[in-house]
Amino acid sequence: MKNLKIGNKLTRVPLIQGGMGVGVSLGRLAGSVAKEGGIGIISSAQIGYREKDFDEDPAKANLRAIGTEMRRARSISPDGIIGYNVMTALKEHAAHIKAAVKAGADIIVSGAGLPVDLPALTEGSNTKIAPIVSTDKSANVILKYWDRKYKRTADLVVIEGPQAGGHLGFKTEELAGYTQETYSEEIRRIIRTVKKYSDKYGVDIPVVVAGGIYDSSDVKRVMELGADGVQVATRFVTTEECDADIRYKEAYIKASREDIAIVKSPVGMPGRAILNPLMRRVADGVKIPHSPCHRCLEKCRPADIPYCITDGLIHAVKGNIEEGLLFCGAKAWRAQKIDTVREAVRELFA
Repeated sequence: MKNLKIGNKLTRVPLIQGGMGVGVSLGRLAGSVAKEGGIGIISSAQIGYREKDFDEDPAKANLRAIGTEMRRARSISPDGIIGYNVMTALKEHAAHIKAAVKAGADIIVSGAGLPVDLPALTEGSNTKIAPIVSTDKSANVILKYWDRKYKRTADLVVIEGPQAGGHLGFKTEELAGYTQETYSEEIRRIIRTVKKYSDKYGVDIPVVVAGGIYDSSDVKRVMELGADGVQVATRFVTTEECDADIRYKEAYIKASREDIAIVKSPVGMPGRAILNPLMRRVADGVKIPHSPCHRCLEKCRPADIPYCITDGLIHAVKGNIEEGLLFCGAKAWRAQKIDTVREAVRELFA
């Protein structure tokens, strides 16, 4: 693997720290990863949940927090590479992207849908753009669309596989059909597709693989497939610098392999999480009362949902692990202890 060039900055390790909302990857974690030579990513999803006016005006609170968390990250790593993950599925995704650019984001990584308007929303800035894709079909669609509509291509592409945490870019039945071997071939196909646009535009487009990257053996495996780098999220949850409550981190350490399952989010998308009391009640068909709408996901209908994803994620990040939604990657059960970002990076690239 080679180090990743973002603008005039170069990583010291070919690593992106995956964005984790709500509040799991904020300025402290992103700044710490950037300080160690990777790319630190702040998640914009309900980023303002700690603001005093969040309940009354979540949109305003989130935009304010986007700037606050970048300043926090920059105080840790003034010259590091720091960006945002902005989900396309957010109601306010366009405003979040513009706020991230204003805050000085080096890169915006966007998935949870096809980020068709990302080039337009970042036009005229120095912010680099990276779509998240899960299949060769989705890679083809977004790169062809940007090519035809904007006459440009991606600066970097993230391939997020079926072992990732949180919302997944697959239908539930597709998840059952993928093995490590079959998805490896999908990765190779995506790399070939990206190469076509790299050649067309005469630029280098790094391809970074995410989902199930936990240690150096995983890094070596995707390197052999032709990847330029890795995106890692779950491994950084159990670090001292992670922005989540200590009880959230301990839930990963206590979880067994059998505790991790595919769950359905309130908007019907499959995701991966720890089976805790909340998720077991939801699986039994219990409808969980929720707070007034905080306007997070575009396709959410508050009257119809089995539980509120914002409520669940805020409970979790604050340490209420019984009533919280504990998103995690497939290998979260491997966590044994709380360590530091520096130790995690060294293990990944041992």
